[in-house]
Amino acid sequence: MTTKENLLEKIKTKSAVVGIVGLGYVGLPLGLEFALQGFNVIGYDVDESKIPILKEGKSYIKHISEERIKAAVDSGKFDATTDFTRLPEADAIIICVPTPLDNHREPDMSYVEGTAKVIQKYLRKGQLVTLESTTYPGTTEEMLLPMFQDAGNKIQDSKFIVGEDFYLAYSPEREDPNNPKYNTATIPKVVGGVTENCLEVAQALYNNVIVQTVPVSSTRAAEATKIVENVFRSVNIALVNELKMVFQKMNIDIWEVINAAKTKPFGFTAFYPGPGLGGHCIPIDPFYLTWKAREFEVNTKFIELAGEINTFQPYYVVQRAMEALNDEGKALKGARVLVLGAAYKKNVDDMRESPSLKLFEILRDKGAVVDYNDPYIPKLPPTRKYNYDMTSIELTEESLSSYDLILLSTNHDDYDYQFIYEHSKLIIDTRNAFQKSGLDNGKVHKA
Repeated sequence: MTTKENLLEKIKTKSAVVGIVGLGYVGLPLGLEFALQGFNVIGYDVDESKIPILKEGKSYIKHISEERIKAAVDSGKFDATTDFTRLPEADAIIICVPTPLDNHREPDMSYVEGTAKVIQKYLRKGQLVTLESTTYPGTTEEMLLPMFQDAGNKIQDSKFIVGEDFYLAYSPEREDPNNPKYNTATIPKVVGGVTENCLEVAQALYNNVIVQTVPVSSTRAAEATKIVENVFRSVNIALVNELKMVFQKMNIDIWEVINAAKTKPFGFTAFYPGPGLGGHCIPIDPFYLTWKAREFEVNTKFIELAGEINTFQPYYVVQRAMEALNDEGKALKGARVLVLGAAYKKNVDDMRESPSLKLFEILRDKGAVVDYNDPYIPKLPPTRKYNYDMTSIELTEESLSSYDLILLSTNHDDYDYQFIYEHSKLIIDTRNAFQKSGLDNGKVHKA
């Protein structure tokens, strides 16, 4: 029996052990899905604090329920560890580690490269390795493939052959935390293999837990697919953010215009403005293509312009705050400002690339006294760029009325907009939440 036949048989009978490297917003729900479908799963993470939480059936991510984790753990199908010497136990290794940008807005591939080096050390014949981290086209074949081929030299003094000795694929994650309509299992999954055998094995694995797999011709095509998805969103969000600024000068409500435009049953997709881009994809992924395109002497003008517009949005919001305060005869310097929402999107505890963090910085630099409230983030944890020592302020009549300005950055459903409106002096709304609640007069300024 060939290694492919053996691995396919294990996948078919669900006796294959699935290893998930990185137990965050992508890796943890994927691992749980495999475990709840009957596969034995080993989750690997360098963060020691996560392991006892998971073993107790608890969750450290708001939208991932403890019931799902406890069910997976109690079934004996899910285990978590920081011991990477256990990688040979896995028949399939799925890499779900971060791919952020560095301070120069260039790809930081250290997490992927570091993980690949560990896998290279323990790779054995017959294993499938799949990369899910968003990255530039070419990563799988240019970075991972040579490393894993060389792994054979430690065992047999000859390189491993991809598609025969081991299998390598790329399948971009498409997680949207707390999306009420789609989850890990119900979002179609793009899969590309280095060889046809690699694609066949990877697709067979994902077919067990994903509603539909979408095979493409190569890992490069799969890598490019994820980039295109997020470039599309980034460019369109930049467009409405720019229109927002233009229409504000014309005294036209961009939200009213978008709601009218989307009644057209074809040729228009609604995107909405905001205080800036947040999350693990849209603010970052397009710049991976920009960086890679330089190798081919191609300028990605649309991507870079969209990035400039979206990056400018927190500054625009602060400018609107200054104008609103000025209308009340007050200056931003010395003003007490309460920012509502630290998460990058509503109803999650995910702060990755949240525009609120940049708003804190700009407001403080302008001399404002800044506090925040977020029902999902009681204390701001350190991030790669920021380390604020701030805790969430309770929303009471007394606290709200003590601020010169309330700035809504994240429109959590938990917020009682009527209560906030009644007890606030002045409001900047970046999400159109107050108008949606029927609260829109001179006290509320849109940004």
